[in-house]
Amino acid sequence: MAYLKKLFNDNFLYYASYVIKDRAIPDLEDGLKPVQRRILHSLFEMDDGKFHKVANAIGHCMKYHPHGDQSIGSALVVLANKELFIDKQGNFGNIFTGDEASAARYIECRASAFAKEVFYNPKTTTYVDSYDGRNKEPRHFPAKLPVVLLMGAEGIAVGMSTKILPHNPVEVIKAEIACLQGKKFEVYPDFPTGGSMDLSDYREGNGKVLVRAKLDTSDPKKIVIREIPYSSTTESLIASIEAASRSGQLKIASISDFTTDKVEIEIRLQRGVYTQEVIDALYAFTECEQSISCNCLVIHDQKPEITTPAEIVRHHADKLLAVLKKELEIIRDELLDELHARTLERIFIEERVYKRIENKKTQETVNLAVLEGLEPFAKEIGRAVTPEDIERLLKIPIRRISLYDIEKAKDEMRRLGDRLKEIEAHLRGLVAYAVDFLKGMAKKLESSWPRRTAIQSFSKIDVKEAARRDVALRYDEQSGYLGMAVSSGEKLLEVSAFDRILIVRHSGMYSVVPVPEKLFVDQGLQWVAVANKEEISSTPLTIVYRAAGTGFPYIKRSSIETWIIGKDYSLIPEGAQMLLFSTEKDFEFTLSYAKKARTKKNEETFKTKNYMRKGMKSAGQRLATREVLEAVSAARRVKPTGPNEPELIPEADFSLESAAKTVVPAKPVNPKPPRKKRETPKPAEERPHGLLAALARKKAEQGDEEKKKPK
Repeated sequence: MAYLKKLFNDNFLYYASYVIKDRAIPDLEDGLKPVQRRILHSLFEMDDGKFHKVANAIGHCMKYHPHGDQSIGSALVVLANKELFIDKQGNFGNIFTGDEASAARYIECRASAFAKEVFYNPKTTTYVDSYDGRNKEPRHFPAKLPVVLLMGAEGIAVGMSTKILPHNPVEVIKAEIACLQGKKFEVYPDFPTGGSMDLSDYREGNGKVLVRAKLDTSDPKKIVIREIPYSSTTESLIASIEAASRSGQLKIASISDFTTDKVEIEIRLQRGVYTQEVIDALYAFTECEQSISCNCLVIHDQKPEITTPAEIVRHHADKLLAVLKKELEIIRDELLDELHARTLERIFIEERVYKRIENKKTQETVNLAVLEGLEPFAKEIGRAVTPEDIERLLKIPIRRISLYDIEKAKDEMRRLGDRLKEIEAHLRGLVAYAVDFLKGMAKKLESSWPRRTAIQSFSKIDVKEAARRDVALRYDEQSGYLGMAVSSGEKLLEVSAFDRILIVRHSGMYSVVPVPEKLFVDQGLQWVAVANKEEISSTPLTIVYRAAGTGFPYIKRSSIETWIIGKDYSLIPEGAQMLLFSTEKDFEFTLSYAKKARTKKNEETFKTKNYMRKGMKSAGQRLATREVLEAVSAARRVKPTGPNEPELIPEADFSLESAAKTVVPAKPVNPKPPRKKRETPKPAEERPHGLLAALARKKAEQGDEEKKKPK
């Protein structure tokens, strides 16, 4: 097991390292992932000025990339659609609509001139073996620009990911110029899809960016989307608008897509709905506004590193100086070699040194004769003559010697000397040379790369406020259900799917919940309101309840200020029974007490303004030391229609939606049997039992017999 554990650990570490360094994360040196670097290397090798079938380019690249044609093909299409380093011909898809490219056998590509200028220089490129050892591929290209900022990058590796937003090439070049000149600079993202962005939460390549579509609202009954947010397509944007319309968050009549090489999505609104009423909802509920998180992670010195765009620009400014210096030194050495060769050739022909070899029999004597013939001109030559130099002189054809033009040779050497002086001057003023080089590149791109994404500050849109409150919230008193899907019962409120509602039940329990489809809240619902903290906390609550055990009445005046979504709270102590609930500021209510011996007053009226508001944890204030039966507010009275079924007769308009007073008839706590009234004694003859009753009946019978005798 120990061996297996070590094997798994080692293999996983190797795999994680490979995915991070060689697949998903771009390298800071040239800004490319390995597959992109291999694609460009293949195009440079295939380059003959003509377009090549993408299928051929993929096949050539498979010599360097071990992960198959699908990964190469999709990476090539993405790289080509950046429109920087690959010239394309044919259908490479559409970044606006999300349409895919045609098959690789139908489309063509080649390396652009800009790519050759930025990347290609075999003399300064370090090459390593390919994955199978049969070929050589570049370790990195000697990139002259911070390519990782120009193109952006996105990748997921083991335990880490990167999301670098694309930037405007001209702005990046100007920032690099400012860096070389020691000036302050700033670089901000710029998206090929246009739109606008808010950088309030952007932290130098990290944080997040809010991007919005560009809306044409000149017509009050029609909205036209001209530009879309980065990372969206017209297809996904339209789908989000249709979903918002189906859920009732948008009121649109129709939506049409006229996008070609430019975005044009037309939204027509319903009757009675106007453009200004819909804009906030479009940003809140559709892909017209997107939040894009950034994570500027790159590979630097074979290790992953989080950096910033400014640091990348500074790194490449220093690297540009090193690359240009190396190129200039190579050019200088080549010029010196050519000038040396031309000098030897002129002396060899003009001074007739070749005559010395006419009578020589061996190669050694020939070489020695040439060397001796050049010795008098050692000062003019300026460096030691090598066997390679002698070999090159001996290979000069007789025809060239006979046609040698001395003046033309001198002009060519003069030209080489002037060019050498120019290179030396560039090496002495390397920064100025680098600035001129960057200015030249910026001039080539200015016409085709204006800033496409406007930088703005967005006003924050509250999703809850933008949502239309047009969904009926109903309560069925008979079944005790509350919700948007309840078809019967009373309509209490109009809400949106993003609202939270406060529910107060007849038991004194309250809770705040998302707007339910269908929720059982029991009969006798007391209050329902949209859970807006400012409004709820400013609403006074009056609760009259009967205490457990004693049955004494208490009044509690308070307000709800805090809550946790979905948690149940109680307005009254445990075991108590709520008699009255109201949200009015001041009102009167009447308490009915249980009848008591030698007590005539069984009702008492109170005014709520006489009692102070206290915290929710307070038990309230006792109103009386008598057992209470019920509480009735002044706005409502109770008319009995049966022993246990009081009928509520309002004297004013009442509804849960207006949060008016509520009467809850209460059952007495441990009721005593009512005392019987003392009855008036009945006459003796009416009494069914007893001695007097028997005598009375006997007299009555004797009287009846006397009446029957004949007179």
